Amino acid sequence: MSLVKRCRHSRTGGLPTLLVGALALVTTLTGGPATAAEQATLHELATAQGKYFGSATDNPELPDAAYAAVLGSEFGQITPGNSMKWDTTEPAQGQFNFAKGDVITDFAQQHGQTVRGHTLVWHSQLPGWVGALPPAQVEAAMTNHVTEEATHYRGAVSAWDVVNEPFNEDGTFRTSPFYTAMGSDYIAKALRAAHAADPDAKLYVNDYNIEGLGAKSDAMYALVSELVAEGVPLDGVGMQAHLAVQYGFPYQMQANMQRFADLGLDVAVTELDVRMQLPADSAKTATQSSYYRQVTEACLAVERCVGITVWDYTDKYSWVPSTFPGQGAANLYDENLLPKPAYSAVRTALGGDDGGVGGEPGALKAQYRSSDSSSGDNQIKPGLQLVNTGDTAADLSDVTVRYWFTSDNGASTYGTWCDWSPIGCSTVTHRVAAASTPKAGADHYLEVGFTGGGLAPGATTGEIQLRLSKTDWSNFDESDDYSHGSGASYADADRIAVYVGGELVWGIEP
Repeated sequence: MSLVKRCRHSRTGGLPTLLVGALALVTTLTGGPATAAEQATLHELATAQGKYFGSATDNPELPDAAYAAVLGSEFGQITPGNSMKWDTTEPAQGQFNFAKGDVITDFAQQHGQTVRGHTLVWHSQLPGWVGALPPAQVEAAMTNHVTEEATHYRGAVSAWDVVNEPFNEDGTFRTSPFYTAMGSDYIAKALRAAHAADPDAKLYVNDYNIEGLGAKSDAMYALVSELVAEGVPLDGVGMQAHLAVQYGFPYQMQANMQRFADLGLDVAVTELDVRMQLPADSAKTATQSSYYRQVTEACLAVERCVGITVWDYTDKYSWVPSTFPGQGAANLYDENLLPKPAYSAVRTALGGDDGGVGGEPGALKAQYRSSDSSSGDNQIKPGLQLVNTGDTAADLSDVTVRYWFTSDNGASTYGTWCDWSPIGCSTVTHRVAAASTPKAGADHYLEVGFTGGGLAPGATTGEIQLRLSKTDWSNFDESDDYSHGSGASYADADRIAVYVGGELVWGIEP
């Protein structure tokens, strides 16, 4: 699991609150979800598409009977979050303890599930003795560890994240005791040791922020291309997919998956969650649902994408809040083990019904970049684009977008311009209006609309380059403007509001 990069929850399909509570109680008492007899599970839906659908778990969660009931029935694959890592399995050199991992594999066997082993070689969660070894002794220690653990779980683990997170964000190799001792050769050595210990297990290299095209995924592609060419036993690439609504979706995900598949490798989504800044709201929930749906659709579109694992299925046991303060609500189920709209989005993408949860509450989102490096000149230059995250086309004539700013001193009248857009500036309307209730950072707003046109599912308007100035051309101070940001690349912008038919569907008003 990566430590980088995450209410108003779901509708309940019209069920009264007491009935929802009763269904949750039935889940606890019967050892399975209340809907199990009425609808296919996520794993069953995925299996029908030739994939698996799994969840991470860990030992502290399993005594929770209601949690374990859903884990054992809804998902066909499980990954131990921590109980197979080096600090747990070999806390002292040569002294192995597999008790916690055995609990996970026993649970999986009892529920007819496969297990993804996580992880044999990682720079993090290492016992102190590994880092204290002289470099000349690291290879033997690594080989022994991989051999002992993979041998112990032979037949119980179907796939291993053999090497986890080998790269920095810029695509350079991460420094670790293994890299220091062996250079990048440690990866091939670990894979060969794992294969020798368990020839039947599928072997992966796993990392985060490689879901879309970029420097890090290019580095992974170069690495695995070399390993394949050298005949190193490697079966696939794991894309963790710890996503966040505020950072945008890796839209090249399907193409990126496909290029790894074209090398003859499997691809697995290994640690999926989609966090958000709390509190949750309908717009963030809609974006989260669309991200889960798009990941599922990308995997379905690539034959060699073998399946998806969420990084625990419920917010109750999510790693996000403790790692990213102020963020959370990242999973398919809420803290009460009730499915959220993201669960419905995944079900629908897998070809099922929505599970009685209800669909996405919105379908459009705004992305923004600053087109001007100066926050103190006489023009404001927001770059905006809309993305349709829904399943149906959007009628742009019903859509308006608001960008809030402060007027500061000078003239109270404004000029506005659209400088360029692939949809044509003639289709874009723009005006400045005074806020009915001025707020800090927001006493005026630039309102953008459209004369017509549609936006297909998954499509974007492309960049709309906008400008505004005061009629006396006096300077602005944008540094405290509510909607202003300094990012030069497009990213989801929750301080820019999108309205459809006058109803807010994206963003947070000041």
